[in-house]
Amino acid sequence: QVQLVESGGGLVQAGGSLRLSCAASGSIFRIMTMGWYRQVPGKQRELVATITRGGSTNYADSVKGRVTISRDNAQNTVYLQMNSLKSEDTALYFCYAFAATSYWGQGTQVTVSS
Repeated sequence: QVQLVESGGGLVQAGGSLRLSCAASGSIFRIMTMGWYRQVPGKQRELVATITRGGSTNYADSVKGRVTISRDNAQNTVYLQMNSLKSEDTALYFCYAFAATSYWGQGTQVTVSS
């Protein structure tokens, strides 16, 4: 079992920045990939970014150039630095980890006001 706890969401003006954090606990030695997804009401959850244990990253086209994912394996934490935020980035952001199966955090709300 893996537990994920997100933090760092909030309200920010368009053009601003936020940094999300996700701390993993439990069977952390099994975690391969970590990442972030987001969801707005009435729509499917969508990929934001992922990072492997080795540091390989993958980004959604909609956030490339504005978002950076990083991972501290020693602290079992993954970060999402979001810059130049847009109103369309408003969503509930979920931390994700893959360790033989998928695990999800409870989500942290990001609201970007225009």
